[in-house]
Amino acid sequence: MTHGKPIVGYLRVSTAGQGKSGLGLDGQKEALRLYAAQGAGRVLATYTEVESGKRADNRPELQKAIAHAKRSNATLVIAVLDRLARNVHFISGIMESGVDFCACDNPFATPLTIHILAAVAEDEVKRISKRTKAALQAAKARGVKLGASRPECRNLTQEARVRGAKRSVEVRTEKARAAYDDLLPLMRDWRGAGSSQQAIADKLNELGHTTRRGKAWNQVQVARCLRRAG
Repeated sequence: MTHGKPIVGYLRVSTAGQGKSGLGLDGQKEALRLYAAQGAGRVLATYTEVESGKRADNRPELQKAIAHAKRSNATLVIAVLDRLARNVHFISGIMESGVDFCACDNPFATPLTIHILAAVAEDEVKRISKRTKAALQAAKARGVKLGASRPECRNLTQEARVRGAKRSVEVRTEKARAAYDDLLPLMRDWRGAGSSQQAIADKLNELGHTTRRGKAWNQVQVARCLRRAG
């Protein structure tokens, strides 16, 4: 348990019916409340996922929770882990996000557990990589030209360099935009309702959101996000 750090909670039910009726949610909310009451930290926000069962890899609320926790340097607390940890997308998302993680219903599901689970998948990736390298070496031995030795890969033109620099800027912009994908709908709704950019910044701060650098929101940052989103 990470004491003192703020918390972003994640609740999950498997059917739309359960989501509407609240079945299972009360217990998860109570588990999250008890976790926070033990001195873990203040709950900034709670995200609730309602899964249909058809697309187990599609968890938009989980992605929002991860994004919020990452921005706010918070611990991502999942009330019910069950089969979630065996989902490759979940493991990859947690590992790549770098956020602290804990599950209320499984105290052993610490970041170390996630590392172990991910290590199994990583081992398979390494095995595939070795097989690929062996195949490339065999192709090279047969005289097949690979990589930079191919004529079309030699000496980038000025035009190619310009395209590369432009793409680099685009990638940085895309990353900045993706960091706030979960907040943009709120910003647009508030803006459409007549809120000023400073008022939007104030609302984001009140809800416990920070920028991806951990700073409080202001009018300039809101304007920049809305402009990037078009």
